[in-house]
Amino acid sequence: MMMKSSRRKFLKTAAAVSALAFLDGKKAFSMDERQYMKNFGLQLYTLRDIFGNDPKGYIQQISSYGYTQIESYEGKEGMFWGMTPAIFNQCIQDAGMTLVSSHCDISKDFEQKVISAASIGMKYLICAWVGPQKSIDDFKRIADDFNSKGALCKKHGIKFAYHNHDYSFKKIDGEIPQDIMMQMTDPELVDFEMDIYWVITGGADPYEYLKKYKGRFKLGHLKDRLKDALPQETDASCTMGTGSIHFKKILPYAKSKGMEYFFIEQERYDYTTPIISVKESAEYLKSIKI
Repeated sequence: MMMKSSRRKFLKTAAAVSALAFLDGKKAFSMDERQYMKNFGLQLYTLRDIFGNDPKGYIQQISSYGYTQIESYEGKEGMFWGMTPAIFNQCIQDAGMTLVSSHCDISKDFEQKVISAASIGMKYLICAWVGPQKSIDDFKRIADDFNSKGALCKKHGIKFAYHNHDYSFKKIDGEIPQDIMMQMTDPELVDFEMDIYWVITGGADPYEYLKKYKGRFKLGHLKDRLKDALPQETDASCTMGTGSIHFKKILPYAKSKGMEYFFIEQERYDYTTPIISVKESAEYLKSIKI
């Protein structure tokens, strides 16, 4: 009985390893070549209620947990938290990290934001929200606007991207808005930031999208989903490693499909505190080979 049990366990393990190593019917990455994650970032929206109290202090604290990259967002004090772009960037560099990107309101003073981001060597400006629309034609117009924004970014040496929410995967007029935005944008001008949680919450399969649009999802947002959350629940994010999303499988796959930047984000704190979640999420991410 023990021999049969051990064999079953071995075959199950071998099948799992094989599935990871030979995705899409071909080798996607080498198990031997993968290394534990070292370069990953934090989306500052995670600390939205406290970061503004002491930006420099929290930047140092974030770095101490092993983060190497920062993604900002545009709050009341702007993308640079009341500082000049150069001073904010220097604070991050002094902590041994890199300011990679920022979410921003693309409807106001966008060119000036592009110029500011480019002046300190940021890689991306990102549209985080367009919201549900009435028709699929609305998303076609949004795609055209993304191309224009992407062209402006390219002119100044940076890139433009769109960050999805669940509404991107809800059919309108028989079509999926996310597909429309990806198919109607120029890959030379527009990249995408996949929020894995919101893909799953929207009822879509992140693996399918990573495969279908290989090389388009250059950035990723990482937050877990409560294990007991019902499918219709949207406010169910939780600390990395405590939920139902299989990050140890999906992150290597995402990298094999062109994802370059990985940012932890947390959106709810009725069960923990933000800085604890930031620390615990980093510890979990460092346990993943990619």
